[in-house]
Amino acid sequence: MAPSQPTIFRFGVFEADTASGELRKAGVRLRLQDQPFQVLAVLLERPGEVVSREELRQELWPSDTFVDFDHSLNTIVNKLREALGDTASNPRFIETLAKRGYRFLLPVESISNHRSPLNTTQAAVADSPPAPSVQTPASSTSLLTHPDELPTVSHGYVRVLFQLIQIMYLGFYIAALARISIVQELLEQAFGRAGWITAALIILAVIGIPVRLYLFSAVAFNVNDLSRRFLRLFPAVFVLDELWALSPFLLSSQLGLGLALGITAALIYVPFAQRSLVLMRERARAE
Repeated sequence: MAPSQPTIFRFGVFEADTASGELRKAGVRLRLQDQPFQVLAVLLERPGEVVSREELRQELWPSDTFVDFDHSLNTIVNKLREALGDTASNPRFIETLAKRGYRFLLPVESISNHRSPLNTTQAAVADSPPAPSVQTPASSTSLLTHPDELPTVSHGYVRVLFQLIQIMYLGFYIAALARISIVQELLEQAFGRAGWITAALIILAVIGIPVRLYLFSAVAFNVNDLSRRFLRLFPAVFVLDELWALSPFLLSSQLGLGLALGITAALIYVPFAQRSLVLMRERARAE
């Protein structure tokens, strides 16, 4: 059954609000009819569980309603999949279990959206114009930016900025590998014997090159659902980028300690900028 009280469900870059019956992707409202949304709400209430076709029939149609149930439910689920960018043959969200029902595949975060009833004083002034208020986003407790908090920016600008970041990192990796002997000398001057650090740097560069090429080409060719894939990669990309953010200190004797520190501080922020750009790209594509 659908949630007994208003709930906000979050999965990937999507958010479903049962109070308003709205489905949003990266903060952008998607067009979805009432019955497909009802099916989605039931599936989100029980992620990972099989919801039978009979349960969905009871949710969608009263017992005295006569419809071509199988055809109608198939049509409703297809509309829901279309809104999510999902397919029955290669499901990412909704899996079909033949003659049994459906199962929602992704983890789901649920947030209660329950509001207490109006008291007598509130009811007396319910019809009066509401006073201006400031709404705090549901994600305000998180250090990471939520899609709702991001501005809508031209898809072209976002794509160029994201690709420039990938080119910058590719330059770091290739330059480090091309001058690995010089890098090793700098490491030995700073740490003495630093063979293991040199080996770690080479491994990180070799890992980083295919990752950057993948991200660059994914944006260049407008790969669908890149935001979900990037968010899965983000913890690994974050660690990789933060380690490379320390590289300016290898050149502190040439740059000066202050400038090396400033460059490092800027590079520490870049992984978060990439995440925001990916979500902004998804929002621009949705609009």
